[in-house]
Amino acid sequence: MPDPAHASLYAERLMTAGQAAALIPSGARVVMGLGVSQPPALLKALADRAEAGEVEGINLYYLLSTAIAGDTVLRWEVVDRIRPHSLFHGAIERRLEARAAEERRPNPVHFIPTGFQQTPRVLCEEVGVDTLVCTVSPMDEDGFFSFGTNTDYSLPVSRTAKRVILEVNPHMPRVFGDCTVHVSQVTAVVEHAASLLEIPKAASQPQDRAIGAIIAGMVEEGATLQMGIGALPDAVCDALKDHRDLGIHTEMLTPGLVELMRAGVITNARKTSHPGKGVFAFSMGDRSTYDFLDGNRDLEAHPVSYVNDPAVIARNARMISVNATLQIDLSGACCSEYLNGRQFTASGGQLDFVRGAYASQGGRSIIACHSTAARGTVSRIVARLDGPVTTPRNDVHMVVTEHGHANLKGLTTAERARALVGLADPQFRDSLERDAREAGLF
Repeated sequence: MPDPAHASLYAERLMTAGQAAALIPSGARVVMGLGVSQPPALLKALADRAEAGEVEGINLYYLLSTAIAGDTVLRWEVVDRIRPHSLFHGAIERRLEARAAEERRPNPVHFIPTGFQQTPRVLCEEVGVDTLVCTVSPMDEDGFFSFGTNTDYSLPVSRTAKRVILEVNPHMPRVFGDCTVHVSQVTAVVEHAASLLEIPKAASQPQDRAIGAIIAGMVEEGATLQMGIGALPDAVCDALKDHRDLGIHTEMLTPGLVELMRAGVITNARKTSHPGKGVFAFSMGDRSTYDFLDGNRDLEAHPVSYVNDPAVIARNARMISVNATLQIDLSGACCSEYLNGRQFTASGGQLDFVRGAYASQGGRSIIACHSTAARGTVSRIVARLDGPVTTPRNDVHMVVTEHGHANLKGLTTAERARALVGLADPQFRDSLERDAREAGLF
């Protein structure tokens, strides 16, 4: 049971979602939790106020929106009053942008380029956000709420925002680490029980399994892993099941990594930073993943400003980062966020881990992708990128496609071009060689 003093503070702050949303004035700069931590009751109440004309000019900042936000504050009907400021695009932002283009209206989504590690500082210092809304686990006996699946930028913002409005959900796991906020620091509490958002496992393709096997061969016993989500990282995790004493230091804790912990492949025993603990900034997955997180002292959540700090990442010996990209040019530069002339996702933490892993003793940074896209009709290895550089050629280390791998470090531009042509799909190699000659690479 909570201490009576803490219970009293809780009772003073407890209100309905509508009452809590009414605390957010027109012109507020609001941070919404990332992914699973987006609070459905609060966001619906805020959207209802906007649709009723009770509030306007709200600037909403966030990464990785989900259907929770898409059905409420990111609906077309309210984006003129609640202005989306995305730091990481997804399907919802792309749909809003496409509709605006069809109707020849201004793009309602404002994109802010930034690396994931810098996000808390950008939000708190550069933007000066004043409100946080997110989902947390129930208060413990000492008066603390755990940010559960999403410590990432929510914890740093909670320490500077004027208004901290929390939706308490009994289904949100209680997580350990640097991931809590005290009831005395909270403006309002809304109780709302709702099943957490689950992400279905992506179906793997033969290319994923081939790439997974190649990457698994690069992972030493006792290495520490960073993985993303999707079929390709899942294939890597599947290929690691015969390894031993692996560790976790990752921005995102995925079902694939959890499965390796359950199987005893990941023990964190040989980590040189946070030994015995798997470290992450946020998690997305299925109910089984969230159940594994709940009360698990083998895992620690920390803010992304810490987890994704390249200097912190590099403290893990034999650090292995695995990140996907959309395009690689013949010099090794990667565009991982732009597609068909538009912002598709964002840089996220890719460069954070590329640099941190390579700076680690015995570490490897791996960029992986299928050699083709659009059902084999487009090469992902290209003469020139179609969008911004996410990871500069100076930073790229290992590149893997289903056709093999190449270490670009120490190679000349000509050697890089030849190595990357060799990783392209055979149908595109001749044209890429011609492009390389025309560019004077060889």
